Amino acid sequence: MARHEEAASRGLLIHAAQVLGAVLTFEHPADVVLSRHFRENREIGHRDRGFIAEAVYGIVRRLRWLRRLVGEDARPRTLLLAWLARGEGWPMRNFEGLASATERDWISGIKAKELDDGSLAERADMPDWLAERLLATHDEAALLELAHSLNRPASLDLRVNVLKSDRDKVLAAFKENGIQAGPCPYSPQGIRLAGKPALQKHPLFLDGSFEVQDEGSQLLGFLVQPKRGELVVDFCAGAGGKTLQLGALMRSTGRLYAFDVSEKRLAKLKPRFARAGLSNVHPVLIAHERDAKVKRLAGKADRVLVDAPCSGLGTLRRNPDLKWRQTPESVAEMLAKQGAILESAARLVKPGGRLVYATCSLLAEENDGIVDAFLAAHPAFRQVSAADVLAKQGIALDTGERLRLTPRAHDTDGFFAAVLERVDAVE
Repeated sequence: MARHEEAASRGLLIHAAQVLGAVLTFEHPADVVLSRHFRENREIGHRDRGFIAEAVYGIVRRLRWLRRLVGEDARPRTLLLAWLARGEGWPMRNFEGLASATERDWISGIKAKELDDGSLAERADMPDWLAERLLATHDEAALLELAHSLNRPASLDLRVNVLKSDRDKVLAAFKENGIQAGPCPYSPQGIRLAGKPALQKHPLFLDGSFEVQDEGSQLLGFLVQPKRGELVVDFCAGAGGKTLQLGALMRSTGRLYAFDVSEKRLAKLKPRFARAGLSNVHPVLIAHERDAKVKRLAGKADRVLVDAPCSGLGTLRRNPDLKWRQTPESVAEMLAKQGAILESAARLVKPGGRLVYATCSLLAEENDGIVDAFLAAHPAFRQVSAADVLAKQGIALDTGERLRLTPRAHDTDGFFAAVLERVDAVE
């Protein structure tokens, strides 16, 4: 949000620098830090909150570039001033009354400063280790294109709840309300908004007609393709967006188990299920993937979705701090967890049933590596073409055997998914 006509206040810049300083410790997720600051400073208005959030996210996205630009004095305030001057393109007049004469001289120098190209990781605005990992599956040009797409803010996507409404009705209502929106290109239930209006109090949100959900995430539900009356398991329910979609696709029939290790997350899901009109969802708190509650469903599930805990690097458009918070060590821990979860979830699938393994990661070791190792060890499962599964539902997406979505190619978050089918009971 560049304020060319109306300069920010001194107090607003102080708040932005405070939040930025807390975010740059990378001890907590950026959205958590921002939410806490706004709760503690309720006098900050809606527009000013937007300014702070967009400045912080912009800086975190372009952190390597900004640190090279400012040199050794990479304090939160200098990073903020450099971002406003170069990232947002503020004219010098906007800094009058906000920055001292010395700072304004420094800003003039920043505006004129030229940098050499730097290393590949610097040009991609990501840590060295991450650029090296992505080079295993991308050439330099493709990696830079991917990185630049990840550094752009994401659009706001909605999923229409087919139990309550349909896409045309919701789009017509938005048009009446002056909300600019259109259909998503791939998901038949998806709506993409032109801006980011506040929708929490919109009547269609309150009555459960739509939920916020990235189009890429919606496509995972179509890969699971649950049918009425089936027994379906969302093995890592998390925030529950995909659980809500699966329940609607099942038309609130059959039994849909939502497993999660967090009691708090499951408690937050219950009012969402009620709003969505779902009565077939059974939230189940589990201690770990080998919990006895999991074992009771062995060989009984028609469909199992494993949206595995992962590095989250496909969501950098929304969570840019993740590229600085993740490490090779944290990814290695994820790999062990992902393999164990997939192993346990597979035991629930009955012969002829379907297992979908998915992540929002871009790293091959979290995606193909996990699936390839699983298939090699489990001859009872075979792979089904993700593109074919989607095509049979009228979704034209040339993704190949395994789903691979990126913001560069599809304008969605980065997602991976493999569709596996249990062909017999032999293990």
